[in-house]
Amino acid sequence: MSVPANVRVVLVTGASSGIGQATARHLAARGWRVFGTSRRSAAVAESREPNGVDMLAMNVDDDGSVADAFGAIMEKTGRLDAVVNNAGWALMGPIEDTSMAEARAQMETNFFGVLRVCRAALPIMRTQQAGALVNISSLAGIFGMPFSGIYCAGKFAVEGLSESLRWETRPFGIRVVLIEPGDTRSQLPANRRTAAPLRHASAYEQMFARFQAKQAQDEAKAPGPEPVAALVERVLNDPRPAMRYTIGMPDQRMVGPLKRWLPYAWFERMVGGAMGV
Repeated sequence: MSVPANVRVVLVTGASSGIGQATARHLAARGWRVFGTSRRSAAVAESREPNGVDMLAMNVDDDGSVADAFGAIMEKTGRLDAVVNNAGWALMGPIEDTSMAEARAQMETNFFGVLRVCRAALPIMRTQQAGALVNISSLAGIFGMPFSGIYCAGKFAVEGLSESLRWETRPFGIRVVLIEPGDTRSQLPANRRTAAPLRHASAYEQMFARFQAKQAQDEAKAPGPEPVAALVERVLNDPRPAMRYTIGMPDQRMVGPLKRWLPYAWFERMVGGAMGV
């Protein structure tokens, strides 16, 4: 089975809410054949073709689940023009208080999940001699935030993976791009997990509480996911996209240039004060 040559096919992971859902619906409304994924079977059952998005069950932590989803897409369309790697979750807490099991679970989804999906897409796109891999990173992939060390580590890893992959896949007509949003109104903050020891006494408790209060203030004024979805469309329509794009509130987006140009001690004082630490 195939789709008309003028209809492009895209896979959006983590499409049951937030940035993934907004991106899937935005692209579907503009003529893309969109496949969204969710690890929650209820989300797949309830969301089949509601807005032109064909939902598939896929757990990016599982090799077989990823392979099955890609097989289903190829059976239905015969090709894949783009992938938006968005699936992920957030873990908070002091690094010292984060268990190895919690850290591994975070990296399994946020880094190895991206890697699994990229590796599944690459043979298809290489054969086509065309395609786009858009990896949703974060401003937390630019600098290490307090009490988000493992989350940041996963995003830093996605940044390095994407830079390397861009070099390797360029000869095959594959475009690899990073999008780095700041705070966004989505389910990510609502579903954020806290390292287990913080449910008990912790030497970091007071500092962590100050950081959480400041973070809650920032997230309350954060924009919705729609601007990120529009940026994804712009990137996919660009035959020569840049390596990375930041998006979000201006006071957050300036972190990247500040880190590049300021002495690090100045950067720490300025940004640390803004984060309440």
